[in-house]
Amino acid sequence: MSTLEPTRHRVPISFEFFPPNTPVGSEKLKSVVSELATVGPEFFSVTYGAGGSTREKTLATVQAIAAAGHEAAPHLSCIGSTRENIAEILATYRAQSIRRLVALRGDLPSGTASAGEFRYASELIAFIRETQGPDWRIEVAAYPEYHPQQRYARRDLEHFAAKVKAGADAAITQFFFNPDAYFHFVDEVRKLGVTVPIVAGIMPFHNYAKVAQFAARDGIEIPRWVALKMEGFMDDAASIRAFGLDVVTRLCERLIVGGVPGIHFYTLNQSALALEICRRLHAAPAGRG
Repeated sequence: MSTLEPTRHRVPISFEFFPPNTPVGSEKLKSVVSELATVGPEFFSVTYGAGGSTREKTLATVQAIAAAGHEAAPHLSCIGSTRENIAEILATYRAQSIRRLVALRGDLPSGTASAGEFRYASELIAFIRETQGPDWRIEVAAYPEYHPQQRYARRDLEHFAAKVKAGADAAITQFFFNPDAYFHFVDEVRKLGVTVPIVAGIMPFHNYAKVAQFAARDGIEIPRWVALKMEGFMDDAASIRAFGLDVVTRLCERLIVGGVPGIHFYTLNQSALALEICRRLHAAPAGRG
């Protein structure tokens, strides 16, 4: 690929982590947060395991991020939960002065039969608004290439619109590599009356095999030319890294020129690739579109 020229456009950015499982991982994440904070992100989000399996670790990670002076947004999934469980978690976050959430349906833990008292993310959002009022910033998930469990595109769009109608303030997409899928999704939900910002979720190529596995599981298209070139590099880590950075940077540039209101990086608890992409884009904090 040719040498990239940094775009002059600047958009809000944010980063996502998963809760570390070990003290060593927690210490490493503190360094990652500190490094990523140098580019002025709007917030850091922290994932939540199936059925709340990482509840305490998610809380601890969010508390550490907030204690360092950054805005933290815990994920909160409702599947397998009760209204009492959710109210308790929200009370804990409220006591920590955390007012931003990523509200999700989530997955049931393996071997669990009951979905709990919430069937969809829209029901969780409605519950939060009914019991907590408007003083939470709620982000929801969006799927430019449609949810892997949804057979009909129209139904997936309607489910997304229902989450927004229930009280969502913004959305963050599943990662993708086809910008046309993102722009088409935005156009389609705008026709349904959705006006909230839809931030693009971006996955750098931390590890091509792992990213390809995630993509296959979730029905995400990796362009054939990208896949073939990546596979052709074999074990050449330097070439994979350089090519992956170029591909993802150009994707972000296309999105920014097209008017994306923000970029959310799935970091896998690493900083180097996201920092380099931000450097190339000259990303900086700004107001949401």
